[in-house]
Amino acid sequence: MRGGGLRIYAVIYLVFLYLPILLLPVFAFNSSTIIAFPLASFTTEWFAELPRVPALRDALWVSLKIAVLTALVSTLLGVCAARAAARYRFAFKGTIMGLIMLPLVLPEIIVAVSLLVVFLQIGLPLGSLTVVLGHVLICTPFCVAILNGAFQSLDISLEEAAIDLGETGWSTFRLIILPLVMPGIISSLLIAFTISMDEFIIAFFLSGSEATLPVYLWGQLRFPQRLPVVMALGTLLVLASVVLLTIAEVARRRGVARRGQQDNGGFL
Repeated sequence: MRGGGLRIYAVIYLVFLYLPILLLPVFAFNSSTIIAFPLASFTTEWFAELPRVPALRDALWVSLKIAVLTALVSTLLGVCAARAAARYRFAFKGTIMGLIMLPLVLPEIIVAVSLLVVFLQIGLPLGSLTVVLGHVLICTPFCVAILNGAFQSLDISLEEAAIDLGETGWSTFRLIILPLVMPGIISSLLIAFTISMDEFIIAFFLSGSEATLPVYLWGQLRFPQRLPVVMALGTLLVLASVVLLTIAEVARRRGVARRGQQDNGGFL
């Protein structure tokens, strides 16, 4: 009885969580501009209209640039922080790592308003750069969380053996450690890219005149006749997010399997 109730709860939870997302393609392929049942007829008109909207193309390009830069910078900072946390002991280590992870629990609206005040006070103009800085702040903790597991699972004897054989600290990191944590780095890049592409609140406050894709979509919701195009774009974004997250998960599992094989080989 207890197990049956848990299954029912899980089904209800999944339906509540994913049913709105499943409705996106339903209305994206509907020929009517009214988002309601019953459906009119099947069409791909709204997908064909996407490339013909200049403002949408500009917003997509801005979001792609911001997401790529955010993923690279956040992953680089995540590698440094995770490496230091897993390999070294230093004063106030727990406090420093806690402060790095703090944006995970802070409301984004508070982070966005705080960054807006800081940037205006120092005279930094709002635009893509300020959005990148904001996205790096919220993406770095996710990267640290992913990479921390990758670095902590490394066998320190491999690094010590390479140094004993004459390798420098940098060459050991480049030739031994980096290939072993590469699946974690790939996962970190993809997660940070996806978070940046989908983030709205910080981009809304910090984008200025360079609207990102989520900010552009928010503006289009005021025009009911444009909602089908928004639905079509949302369908493509959901599909892209699923693909990226799937690749990240596959890379993570391959990294775990590779480290497990190396551990077994070393034990034997």
